[in-house]
Parts: sequence; structure tokens; C-alpha cells
Amino acid sequence: MEAQFGLAHLWNQGDFVTKAVAILLLAMSLASWMVIIIKALDLRRAATQARRTEAFWHSADLADGLNKLGDEPGNPFRQLAIEGREATAHHHAQPQLHDSLDVSDWVTRCLRNAIDEATARLQSGLAILASVGSTAPFVGLFGTVWGIYHALLSIGSSGTATIDKVAGPVGEALVMTALGLAVAIPAVLGYNALVRGNKGVVMKLNRFAHDLHAYFVTGA
Repeated sequence: MEAQFGLAHLWNQGDFVTKAVAILLLAMSLASWMVIIIKALDLRRAATQARRTEAFWHSADLADGLNKLGDEPGNPFRQLAIEGREATAHHHAQPQLHDSLDVSDWVTRCLRNAIDEATARLQSGLAILASVGSTAPFVGLFGTVWGIYHALLSIGSSGTATIDKVAGPVGEALVMTALGLAVAIPAVLGYNALVRGNKGVVMKLNRFAHDLHAYFVTGA
């Protein structure tokens, strides 16, 4: 009896639209969980990189400080230090249009560009979570409406509307709503958690950039 109300029965009895909705929800769930896991690992790595900035300021020179920041690809804190160093050196290299800016404005501009690039990398993938969180319930609701519509057609053709005839088809249709919520809720919670984590990393980047600006402009 339980097999008549399970997901396997829903799949076997469903038509093309029902199966397409189920596959779509599965794909949305997999995509959202992949983004959550990858971005969570990125935030954990960024937190480790942020802790190295304290050792950077206790280094003997800039080269030693860069080594202490680590050489992982995409390290935003190391990239900030490199951008500041190159901006300071490039400003005095040869006459160019940016010479109309003083060294403070030029270094500020370069550091801001580096922070913007790091922020864009941190936020990549969050649009997927936002899209899944906002659309998955409606995709599940569409599957529910479609299932109930066909259940009512089946009941009308049989001419009976007893509870044993209604419970199975309608219950299976409502499963689609539950699946939609099961996909949307982790996406929304993951999105909110990642946004909070990204704000923390950006705050640390801004603080480090402020200190770098003072170091490269004033040497102190």
C-alpha cells in the first residue's frame, strides 16, 4: 500500500510534465548545493588568509610580508599588497595621464579596483542561489497544479470521488510542493549565510587596504 504513495510511484505514474518538473527541481537542488559548498570553502580559505595579515605587518620587508600572506592563486589580500606596490612604482615610472593624480589618489584607485574584483569573485554564484530560492517553490507549485488537474480528470472519468480515489493522486501532486520547498529553503539559507560571510571578508579587505594605503603613500 505504501508503494502506491511513494516517490517511485509518483515517478512511474507521472506524465512528461511531472517528470520534467521533478528533474528540474533536482537540477536546481544540485546546483544550489554545489554553490553553497564551493563558496563556503572559499569563505573558509579567505578567513585563513585574513589572519595572515597580522604576520604581514610584522615582516622585515614587503617581500617577506608577501611570502607570509601566502601564494595561493586568487588570494585577495596578497593581490591587494601587490597592487599597492605596483601602483606606487608605476606612478613614478614614466610621464602618463595618471600623473595628474597624486600618488595617494592613484594608489587609492588601484586598491579600490582590486577590492572590487575580489568582491565580484566572492559574489559569483550567489545569483544561482537567489534564483533557486525564489523560483523553486513556484516550480513545485506548478507540478502540484498539474498533478491535481490530471487527478481530477481521472476522478471525473471514473465517476467516483471516494477518499481512496482522491488521496493517492492528490497526495502525490502535493509532494511536488514539498519538493519545491525542500529545494528553496537550503538555497535561501545558504544565500543569506554566504552574503554575511562575504560582507565580513570585504570589511577585512577594506581595513587591510586602508593600512596598505598609509604604508605605500607615507611609508609609515
